[in-house]
Order: sequence, then structure tokens, then C-alpha cells
Amino acid sequence: MASFSAAVAQFSRVSPSHTSLHSHSHGTLFQSQCRPFFLSRTSHSLRKGLTLPRGREAPSTSVRASFTDVSPNVSLEEKQLPKGETWSVHKFGGTCVGTSQRIKNVADIILKDDSERKLVVVSAMSKVTDMMYDLIHKAQSRDESYTAALNAVLEKHSATAHDILDGDNLATFLSKLHHDISNLKAMLRAIYIAGHATESFTDFVVGHGELWSAQMLSLVIRKNGTDCKWMDTRDVLIVNPTGSNQVDPDYLESEQRLEKWYSLNPCKVIIATGFIASTPQNIPTTLKRDGSDFSAAIMGALFKARQVTIWTDVDGVYSADPRKVSEAVILKTLSYQEAWEMSYFGANVLHPRTIIPVMRYGIPIMIRNIFNLSAPGTKICHPSVNDHEDSQNLQNFVKGFATIDNLALVNVEGTGMAGVPGTASAIFGAVKDVGANVIMISQASSEHSVCFAVPEKEVKAVAEALQSRFRQALDNGRLSQVAVIPNCSILAAVGQKMASTPGVSASLFNALAKANINVRAIAQGCSEYNITVVVKREDCIKALRAVHSRFYLSRTTIAMGIIGPGLIGSTLLEQLRDQASTLKEEFNIDLRVMGILGSKSMLLSDVGIDLARWRELREERGEVANMEKFVQHVHGNHFIPNTALVDCTADSVIAGYYYDWLRKGIHVVTPNKKANSGPLDQYLKLRALQRQSYTHYFYEATVGAGLPIVSTLRGLLETGDKILQIEGIFSGTLSYIFNNFKDGRAFSEVVSEAKEAGYTEPDPRDDLSGTDVARKVIILARESGLKLELSNIPVESPVPEPLRACASAQEFMQELPKFDQEFTKKQEDAENAGEVLRYVGVVDVTNKKGVVELRRYKKDHPFAQLSGSDNIIAFTTRRYKDQPLIVRGPGAGAQVTAGGIFSDILRLASYLGAPS
Repeated sequence: MASFSAAVAQFSRVSPSHTSLHSHSHGTLFQSQCRPFFLSRTSHSLRKGLTLPRGREAPSTSVRASFTDVSPNVSLEEKQLPKGETWSVHKFGGTCVGTSQRIKNVADIILKDDSERKLVVVSAMSKVTDMMYDLIHKAQSRDESYTAALNAVLEKHSATAHDILDGDNLATFLSKLHHDISNLKAMLRAIYIAGHATESFTDFVVGHGELWSAQMLSLVIRKNGTDCKWMDTRDVLIVNPTGSNQVDPDYLESEQRLEKWYSLNPCKVIIATGFIASTPQNIPTTLKRDGSDFSAAIMGALFKARQVTIWTDVDGVYSADPRKVSEAVILKTLSYQEAWEMSYFGANVLHPRTIIPVMRYGIPIMIRNIFNLSAPGTKICHPSVNDHEDSQNLQNFVKGFATIDNLALVNVEGTGMAGVPGTASAIFGAVKDVGANVIMISQASSEHSVCFAVPEKEVKAVAEALQSRFRQALDNGRLSQVAVIPNCSILAAVGQKMASTPGVSASLFNALAKANINVRAIAQGCSEYNITVVVKREDCIKALRAVHSRFYLSRTTIAMGIIGPGLIGSTLLEQLRDQASTLKEEFNIDLRVMGILGSKSMLLSDVGIDLARWRELREERGEVANMEKFVQHVHGNHFIPNTALVDCTADSVIAGYYYDWLRKGIHVVTPNKKANSGPLDQYLKLRALQRQSYTHYFYEATVGAGLPIVSTLRGLLETGDKILQIEGIFSGTLSYIFNNFKDGRAFSEVVSEAKEAGYTEPDPRDDLSGTDVARKVIILARESGLKLELSNIPVESPVPEPLRACASAQEFMQELPKFDQEFTKKQEDAENAGEVLRYVGVVDVTNKKGVVELRRYKKDHPFAQLSGSDNIIAFTTRRYKDQPLIVRGPGAGAQVTAGGIFSDILRLASYLGAPS
């Protein structure tokens, strides 16, 4: 047995000069298993017309037994290999040939391709490569179950062959399959005995899946009368291992071997094995990760093909990972550089090395979906083709986005680094010594610091190596620190048009800022094909969604939580429901209500609540109200970068949450007056936070329901006008009451009428107290720059003093007629003077005070012209001094108040990037 083990060891070091291997008692068996590795000399008469580089061994022809081998009767006259536009190359992955039906589908696609000549690269059937690796693992672990696992491989291919082949074709394939399985069983037994498999043994074993799928597919195509042969690419592709689990193709040698192969096997359709190749010493090897794609690209280059089509199970290359960005779209075209950049950063496109062979000759790569033949796919080609991109995508300067997770930043900084040659070399030399992979590097021009990203699993070794390498510099203070920032992710934006488009970086960072994403490091090459940023891992998907939305014209999506589905809240939900489709189609705005919170129950959804059925859904799936869970649910949806909470209550407790929400990056929209009219210090703190962040706080409906009162005031101030006075009828209820308190009507009668019409609160004293008007006055006063408390505003209440302590609204309404005479006298006095009574709030900016009171106005005054429940506000400013600026309209009612809130939501969407 010792001699057998020695033979195994010698086998892994075989050279081209070996033609046999003997090992005493096992010599015959082992020689049989090793034959595929050894190539017989090709006679010089067969090498007519080929010139080899000096010192290079003549390539050999395989002695593997297969049904495509050239028989002794075949003429040895060489057929010249035609190259160029007549060839198209197809590559089908394991999923594409995973079942017998799928192999038939692949055959149909090949037969329908009208190219004059076709080369088809196939992978092993789905899961077979893993099964083959498992055989090796079991054998070298001395697990007897490797024999059962090998039988499963045999059964899988035998069953498939019976489904798609018949007659002589089936018999031929099964004979070869059983022969291969017998050889593999003997080789696995050798590995079992040795307890070890060299890389050469492993590559030989795992490559069988491609051999079998190529043979079966070629026989299916040949059944249709097509001139088709299969190619064992180990006879043609020669590669040099380079370490780091990669290989470099030897194009010159491969081209010579391809010409020799074709001279012996001329045909119109070639089915070639993917993934496998040989070394210059004719030892079987593989092309490592994504090897079949690489095989197709190399073949495309060797044939100078018209096009290489990679068939997969997706419709093409997406602008972002569709599992993370639901609005990701299929890209029509990508340049080679764009595809290269995106694949480096983890996008499921192609391995970067796949692009190199075809890029050299300008051969386009098509990414197509074998399960959706109607999808046009993505074309990867020279950028000039991209100039004809759909004109409506003019803003699409960034083609795609990709992310890499589970990274850590390492920051080396210190004043001793500036201007010192070799510092960067020393840093990355130490990183290289521990075998870590540097994903991204960023250095300030001051040279004060260098930061770089490495996989998180490698950061500990990197940090220790740097601490050791720079121990003296750290002790002496020339370096201040070697800091590690864990839990990071990289977000990369890729696009060829970025290089010639000003403002791309600004747009990227603006989108991140608006989504409240903090950027920890930045890197960008001078070509501008790629802008890379490092963000917190928990922010990665949110950041990806935000920048994709900004650049890719996907809908401006806002995750919304509605708090208080009472009269105003439910009306808002109805308006959102009715307008949703229009907003999506015409304005690219997607408002998704992810939660509705009431005082007792709440309704949550991961994708957005069906607003046509929200009441019904709340009954079916509602849960106990929990503010913390509600906010976490709405804000924690990383598929949507923007979150807005809409507070439709008048609750001071809920208003107290605003500061924390804004600090977390949650936008707030509300008609609730409590926050802006509450304690001054809390108001100032809230506004300061809002101004220094990109989080928005909108409260137009707090003053005039749907009327543009706050926005008008802001417009005046922002354009440099000076506010002198704001005077207005701010209460729709009190407007209705005093507009109708005339013609001899009793005051109590008008109040009762207003209550029955729904203009007042259930207890009319809530309106008549004047507190609501005072809150609106204080809001406008603070907007105007006055630092007043609510207690600083004197309020004249129309509620008679004795009735303020009534136990109930019913008692109040019963007692109110007793005071009609007092109100009638005030009304008659005003009438006799040619005036009317109006209940107003006044902000006297000049004298820095405010007041709420019952005033008299001449009948030709704008305030006297009101009807119904209209509000009216007059702005007296330096510009509008002689003729005040008037805003008038309905100031109460669920429809107009909900409309005001809705308007603020759309303003938020506009700020976040929606078309205006």
C-alpha cells in the first residue's frame, strides 16, 4: 500500500513527459484512472502550419475515450477554423440544464439561433458540482457513504438521459457514464485510503458534471440532424494558476489547441464544457469561481465571436438588488467598465475577469433569462452604444448601485504621517502580511490620516499587525491612533456618464442627507465611474433605497404612520386612498401607510395598508396600541428610505414625542397645535433641531386648516419683509357664531345652531373659551420671532364667568340663554355705530405682544364681509402697510383640515425629490 500512496503523491506532480505511471500491484488500475491526465505525442504531420513559441512543448491530443474522438478512418486533413461574426457563443448555467426538460429547452434555443455557427458552453446540472465536491470531502474524511453519494450522481444523470435520449445515443452515453463512474469509484477509493486529495485530484473529479451535461446536450441537438460535436475544454483551454484562487488564460497556446481540435472536429455547433481547463503540464484544473462564465468569455475571444450570451434565471442586470430595492429596474445596456465596477462591489452581474477577454475585442455580452425569453435582457458593450439610451432617462447618469456588508473601517492617523514617504507602503505592507483584503482606501490630502475598509472577520488581525508595526510611532506620539470602526457597509454608485456630468456627487450626498444617513468615509477615482461611501451597516439598505430613488426615477416613496384615525385622520386616509394612483402615475410619488394608531388599537403592515379596507382590516388584524412598537415598525422598514408620522390628534403627550422622532430622522406632519404653542423652551429646542437637520416638520394646518397662513408668513419673512401686525379671525366656529349673531337673533340660539351643525366641539365652551385662538396667535407670534409664552396672551372669553364652572355641556347650554341680553346689548351697540362684532386674535409684532378679544369693525372692513365659518387673516408688513395682505377661506371642517395636512405631505415629498 505504501507504493500506492507514493503513486498518488507522484500523480499530483506529473509532467507532460510522462505517458504512464506504474505502481506494482496497483499499476494497471491506477494507470487506467490517470489516463485523462496524460496526452500522447501528436505527430508532426498533424501540426502542419502551426508555429510554437521557442522552447514550448507541442500540445497534445487527449487519449480520453469518448464518442466524439476522431476514428482512425477520419481523414487527417486539417480544416481551417473560421473566426469572427459567423460565431455566436451561448453559456448555460447549472439551473438552465438542471432537469431533462430544461436541457430540451436549451436545445430549442440553440436550434432557433440563426447564427451560422454556434459554440455553447454548459455547466454541470444544478447541484452536481456541489455533489462532486461532497464526494471528495466524504472520501478524504474516510466516510464510507461516498459510494452511496456517487450512486446518487449516477442515478441523476442516468434518469435524465433516459428522459431525453433513446436508441444508440442513449446506449452510447450510458456506457460512457458507467465507465466514468467506475473510474471515479476507483479514484475515490484511492483518496479514501490516502485520507487526502490533492487539488489536481479534486479538479479532475468535480469536472465530470460538465462532461456529462455537454455530452447529453450535444446528443439532443444531434437528434435534430444538426452538425454538432462536444468539446472537452481540457483539450483546448490552457491556464496558469496565479494563486489567490485564480488562473490566467494562456491565449496563444489555447488558440493553437483550438485550431487543432477544430481541424479534427469541424462542425457548425460545438457544445463545450464550462469551468474546466488544463495547466501547461496538461493537468486538469478549473477556472475557479464563476468558471463557466469565464469559459464562455475566453471562447468568445478565441473565436472572435459576434456576441456572447449568458443565460441565467433573471431578466438581466438590475439597477440595484431587487431584494433590497423593490423599484429596481432592468438595465438595457451597461458599458464594460460599469459592469466591471458593479460586479466588484457584489452586484450579481458577472465576475470582473469574465469581462476582460471579450472587452479586448469589443464583443458584446448579453444577459438573458432562459425562463423569460420575451425579456430583452441587458447588453454589456462599449459605451458608445449607450449614447442611444432612451431619452427619457436623461437623469440616469448613475447606472446602478451595489453594496458590500460586514466590513470594518481602520483609521490610522497622526501628525507624524504628513509628508513622510513610505507611510502608506508600511501600512498596506502590514495588511498584506496578514493576508487581509482591502476593499476601499480613503486619504485626506493633508496626509494626516489614512482609512481603509476590510472584511470584519479580518479586522482584528489587521489592527494587531498595525499596532505592532507602528508601536514606536504610537508610543512617541507621531501616530495618535489606530482606530477600528466596526459594523460598516459600502455603498457604491456606478455610471459611465458620471464622468461628464457635474453635480453627480452632490446629488448622491444630498439624497443620503435627506434620508438622514451619516457618511463615514468616501472614495472616488478620477474617472468618476464609481463613487463609494461607507455607512453604518444598519443604514445600508435605507441608504441604497434613498440614492436609487434619487437617481433612478423610482417613485419617491414615504412610509407613513397615521396617528389618530378620528374625524380628521379618517378623512385624510380617504383622501390618500382616492389620490394614490394619480400621485404614482403623474408625480412619481408613492405614499405608503404602514401603520394606523388609535387610542386603543393599531393596524400595521409591511407593504402598505389597503386604504379601501383599513377599518375592516383593523377589526381583523388590529392589535393593542403601543407607540414604541408603532414607531419602530413604520421607521424600521429599510426598503423605504423616508418615514413620516402624521399626528392628527390634539394630544399634548403625542406632541411631546416630536423631538425624538425628528432626531431619529422621522419627518413630522401635524395639525396638532400643542407642540408649537407649548412651553417656549421646548418649542425653541424643536425648531433648532429641525433647522440643523434634513428632517422636516410641517404644521401648516395648525393655524388655518387648509389655508396657507404659515407658509405665507414664512414667504414674507424669507424674502426680507418685516411683519408689523397679524390680525385675524382664526376660529371657524366663532366666525360662524358672530357672522350669524344679527337681525335680532339670540346668542344662545346661534350657539345651539352651530353645535347642531357640527361646527363646535361637543362642549361649545372649548371653542368659546378662546384658548384655541390663543394657541394660533402664539404660533404666529413665534414664527414672527417673538419669544412669548401662552400665558403672555390675554384672552377675552365669550363664556360668561358664572358658566365656566358648569359641570356639563348640557348644563352650560341650559344656562346660556340667561346671558342673551348681555350679548344682545353688545351687538346692538355695535350695530348702532355701523359696526359688527368679530372675535379676533392679534399679533402686535411692533410692540412684541399678542391678544385675543372681541372687537368691533366697520361694515366695510374685510372682517365684516365674512360669511359662514370662513377664516380671514390680514398681514400688515413694511411692504403691505397701506393695504394689508389678506388670506381668506374655510378655516374649519374635516375636509379642509385633512386637505391642509395632505398638502404638507406632498410638500415633504417635493423636498425629498418628487417633481414639483
